[in-house]
Amino acid sequence: MRVFKNLGWFFKLEKKSYIIGLVMLVLVALMELVPPQVIGRVIDQITTETLTSNTLILFGVMLVFVAILTYIFRFFWRVMIFGASNRLGRTLRERLFKKYSLMSPAFFGKRRTGDLMAHATNDINAVQMTAGAGILTIADSVITGGAVLITMALTVSPKLTLIAMIPLPFMVILTSWYGSILSRLFRVAQAAFSSLNDKTQESIAGIKVTKTFGYEDEDLKDFTNLSDDVVKKNLKVAKIDALFDPTITAIIAISYFLSIFFGARMVVADEITLGQLVTFTTYLGMMVWPLLALGWFFNLIERGKASYDRIEEIMNTKSDIGTNVTSDVVPSGDITFNVSEFSFPGEAEVSLRDIHFTLKEGETLGIVGRTGSGKSSIIRLLLREFDTDADNTVAVNGVDIKQADIKNLRQLFGYVPQDNFLFSTTIRNNIAFTNPDINIEKIYRAAELSYIHQDITAFPAGYDTIVGERGVSLSGGQKQRISIARALIENPEVLILDDSLSAVDAETETAILNNIEQNRRGKTNIITAHRMSAVRDADLILVMEDGRIIERGNHASLTKAKGWYYETFKTQSLRQSLSKALDETLEGGRADDN
Repeated sequence: MRVFKNLGWFFKLEKKSYIIGLVMLVLVALMELVPPQVIGRVIDQITTETLTSNTLILFGVMLVFVAILTYIFRFFWRVMIFGASNRLGRTLRERLFKKYSLMSPAFFGKRRTGDLMAHATNDINAVQMTAGAGILTIADSVITGGAVLITMALTVSPKLTLIAMIPLPFMVILTSWYGSILSRLFRVAQAAFSSLNDKTQESIAGIKVTKTFGYEDEDLKDFTNLSDDVVKKNLKVAKIDALFDPTITAIIAISYFLSIFFGARMVVADEITLGQLVTFTTYLGMMVWPLLALGWFFNLIERGKASYDRIEEIMNTKSDIGTNVTSDVVPSGDITFNVSEFSFPGEAEVSLRDIHFTLKEGETLGIVGRTGSGKSSIIRLLLREFDTDADNTVAVNGVDIKQADIKNLRQLFGYVPQDNFLFSTTIRNNIAFTNPDINIEKIYRAAELSYIHQDITAFPAGYDTIVGERGVSLSGGQKQRISIARALIENPEVLILDDSLSAVDAETETAILNNIEQNRRGKTNIITAHRMSAVRDADLILVMEDGRIIERGNHASLTKAKGWYYETFKTQSLRQSLSKALDETLEGGRADDN
């Protein structure tokens, strides 16, 4: 019953609906007591030959009236109780989604997408069933079962009622035992479903890679194995679930046998009439549903308990990002890093060491280095995806970002990550993601600045082209440029391009950077890149290696120093010149052939 205690907050919110629903259930139970009484009296009057036409009509009208009232009461209890349970599902989904949106990247690094989706679907459905069908079954068991038992004892025979109830304790013991087993197995089955959900999401998202490597058969085999495991674990649940109804039916059958055997002897002994025995057995038949409902109740609450525990585990997870807000407003200004040492949560290895620099407002920062050198780690700290400890600070305009409201902080930034994510909607909606009602001319302007406008207008549907799941229908360069347009459309105070030009050619890169320079005067820009050409015009360039800054300065000073930056720039420039010369040679050869 712990799940009902945990849901106490919701029952308080919806107490009016549940009270009305339970009152309707009581009235239905009372209405259902009338027909057996009528049947018994008709039989007794037939036996004594006292039944008249008027009496029969009166009984008929009474039954019709009871049927109409029962119909009305059943309609209202369904609306009230099931309506409330559906609102519980909505509330839990909203809370869970809000929790997901507030959690840090570290949380999603530890949790699989499929598992999180299973919490928001199967688990919430199980809890919703507990608050709907669960309330119905326990209320119906207590109200209808109790009313029938009392009526049997008062209107027929207390002794026969006691005899009929002898097998019931065995049913309670067995169904409770089944319920405890079911709870454990259902939790395991839900975990298996989460794994299958995760595999499905991953396979669909990576279908292009799977097809490229010809891995379809192996992927299908993995999916089949997981699917078989889900079926196997759910069959174990079903086997225990299947024991409830036969057990209850067997108990009812024993009660029937005892009632008819001892009831017949009581009729012969003139302790009760034949009509009363018929009424008693009719009432006993009405006990079948309350007892079945009791078994179903144990089933539902164990499922609901397992699912609610899984949801609560997520809801009670603390975010790695602190909430000690002392500054609601974060004005734009200089960006200062004073990080002596930083490690990602759960990792012993130091990711950043001795990162100290100041980027003046309106300047451009370039960060270069090999893969894994720490470029993106600096960006993630600035975006406050992770927090530093008290001895390290990242500040904007003198305000430590750990003390800033995270939503206000992130509104300063227009961020284009390495892994460009596009929603499965139109190009127009993807660019206007932060402001769906923005003027179309601004959308066009942002697309022109990111050098994607001509590509878009070449599509048959133009800006209304559906990009597919994660932009599957677009090339890597097109996805990058649409993501840049999405960041540019609000003209953010700080534009961050985290290796966001890697999939475009040198000519397109130059065009985009020139557009940014001309149209963002006075605004701060941060660019991480592998190509030195992307940062050569930056006011400050940091060269990263193993989480440290090994060189800093502008293009001229770093070239003069003849360090890593100079050697890499020279190599890339030579490679670019050779590639350009080769392209010109090939074009000249094709012209001669023509």
